Amino acid sequence: MFKYEKKLPYPVDIKKKNLKMAKAILTQFGGSNSELAASLRYFSQKFSMPDAYGQSLLNDIACEELGHVEMIASMVSQLSKGATIEEIKKEGLDDYYTEHGLGIYPVNASGSPFTVTYFAVTGDTLADLSEDMAAEQKARATYEHLINLAEDEEIIQPLLFLRQREIVHFNRFKELYDRYNEMGY
Repeated sequence: MFKYEKKLPYPVDIKKKNLKMAKAILTQFGGSNSELAASLRYFSQKFSMPDAYGQSLLNDIACEELGHVEMIASMVSQLSKGATIEEIKKEGLDDYYTEHGLGIYPVNASGSPFTVTYFAVTGDTLADLSEDMAAEQKARATYEHLINLAEDEEIIQPLLFLRQREIVHFNRFKELYDRYNEMGY
């Protein structure tokens, strides 16, 4: 069922170190509107969808979100590659570094660790899909904020790709919501 292609959904090739952006982008790995939260949300919710169509859609998007997790982790890794202790301290990453070094760990931009309380699974088809649409909009807004902060095209282009995928996912969830609403779920 699951096939992993050893390539990112969109190429990430950042050559210039930028710890400030790494810290900001890390929020899309472990923050409340992150790709990790989205993937776990949709995978968990798929089991209560009323038919194979909805289950498949949520599973497909959950898997795509894992590819986005990999993109975000790659971006953070490339942005922090070769960082010195002085640079780490200057950008306020010394607490993060203490526990994780330059490893990738799911936290938000403020350093709070990922928690499953970032998402809900109610077992109610329309309630869960409403949350999914809201999650995609919040992630889109987060990407827009990150794009506004970025100055390097090597950072902006992958963020634009990810932002666009949030819009596509919102539209797919809206279509499914409308379908189930018409069916009386």
